[in-house]
Amino acid sequence: MDTLTPRSPSKPLTRPVTRRAALIRTGASLAAGAAATAALPNRLLAQEASPPAASPVADGAPGDVTPGRANLVVERLPELAADILARTGVPGMAVAVVHDAAVVFAGGFGVREIGTDQRVDADTVFQLASVSKCLASTVVSAVVGDGVVAWDSRMADVDPGFALHDAWPTQNVTLADLFAHRSGLADHVGDLLEDLGYERAEVLRRLRFAEPEYSFRAGYAYTNQGLTAAAVAAASAAGMEWEDLCREKLYAPLGMTKTSSRFADYMAQADRAIPHVRRNGAWEVTPQQRNPDPESPAGGVSSTVNDLARWVRLVLSQGTYDGTELIPAAALAPTHIPQSVSRVPSDPATQRAGFYGLGWNVSYTDFGTPQWSHSGAFDLGAGTAVFLLPAAGFGIIALANGEPVGAPEALCLSVLDLAQRGEVARDWLDTVTPDFVALAAPTYGTATDWTTPPADPTPALPAAAYVGTYRNDYYGDAEIAEAGGNLVVRLGPAPLEFPLAHYDRDTFSWQPLGENAYGPSGLTFTVGPEGTATGFHDEYLASGGPGDLERVAAATS
Repeated sequence: MDTLTPRSPSKPLTRPVTRRAALIRTGASLAAGAAATAALPNRLLAQEASPPAASPVADGAPGDVTPGRANLVVERLPELAADILARTGVPGMAVAVVHDAAVVFAGGFGVREIGTDQRVDADTVFQLASVSKCLASTVVSAVVGDGVVAWDSRMADVDPGFALHDAWPTQNVTLADLFAHRSGLADHVGDLLEDLGYERAEVLRRLRFAEPEYSFRAGYAYTNQGLTAAAVAAASAAGMEWEDLCREKLYAPLGMTKTSSRFADYMAQADRAIPHVRRNGAWEVTPQQRNPDPESPAGGVSSTVNDLARWVRLVLSQGTYDGTELIPAAALAPTHIPQSVSRVPSDPATQRAGFYGLGWNVSYTDFGTPQWSHSGAFDLGAGTAVFLLPAAGFGIIALANGEPVGAPEALCLSVLDLAQRGEVARDWLDTVTPDFVALAAPTYGTATDWTTPPADPTPALPAAAYVGTYRNDYYGDAEIAEAGGNLVVRLGPAPLEFPLAHYDRDTFSWQPLGENAYGPSGLTFTVGPEGTATGFHDEYLASGGPGDLERVAAATS
């Protein structure tokens, strides 16, 4: 088994908030007055954002991306990027801008690793996090264009082994349902299984043990693993592994030579952006390098802005690149049409609804034109964003090597202002920062300060009362054992071992690790009449699935 040293909690205690609640909360308007902007990210998602209305400028009507405004973007972008990096402390960022099928800007700012002089450039490789979903939708569109599958193909036909919790959704859920996050799967379900070390196939198998958050097709909840299941099923129907399919259908045809859907390829790159996190107000190299291979379609792509500019050109040209059709426009179109209401406005008279297509956020600017966007966020050190104005043939992508603090989004929104208005209408970093602060709130462990036990705690029972194997179908076996005179909990297939610190009587705390870890989690045993534990409830596990595990009876000879 692996023994891991717990990471010190770095995020402040606050009131409890679920991922779903965080998503709803950040759907509130960011704009002052009647014009409402769209939502910003939940932990691994940025919703679309539309700049507020402003007075027309001389160079074209408001909303028109003219050559003059595109030139202004190129002129102003370096100072905007430098200002955002200086104010946030994010070590580095790369940016590319496309207009009228041409790359008008591609460059880097800052450094690849803090404390070095290794500069970021347009060929520096970054982890894309959830911007990967946009590329995944492009790849599956290619398979749809080949006639191998359709967006409305049922998973029961494409991957008969896949199952949701209930029978009717299992038989009827489609590729589109999973890409649009409307399957009933709970927000970010399966992510903790990934953090605990389960491989992709096992994570997807265990989704059947997760109870739905809402009725099938009657809601929206963002899920990395649901989208992954659909993408992998499409690849299987094409007779390929997902990572090879991406190379064949997208990366190779576009000459995206530094782009990969495999973590090992990212780690092998010499010109690689090192992820950073902010601890106690200071930036440092991440203590844990995120390996997103289990959810590669949803978050596992690594790339450069030079490579991604090629992909942006393909998307803006509706599947055509340099005059050659690579993906039929009809196969790509559903990805950019609202499929789910991702944010229901609390006041529809003054606020805009948020929409999700297939792997893309879909919104409309103040000028009535479509806007396609997505953000990516690894709490372990990546922030990314892409915004496209398809009617104008304009797009920007920004990649940063720091945990999500809004730097890529603030830059992209500033550039959208310049492109459509000829001026930056507001301080976008000030605008988005409160939402990113709110989104960093822990999803567990907020009701109790587990770092400060009671002054006079009730002693625990003898260790033998707790030692044993506990289980539920979703998380599998969890072992409570003694190691070095102390209790530990062992989780996952490896398994990973975490020391338990006594808090009070039958309650202990421990420090989770990984992308979804915050501060300590409380683990409370239920003790039966015979004085031995019959089960336990854990806050961390409950934040991403069923948190109650029951003792497994010891085998008898």
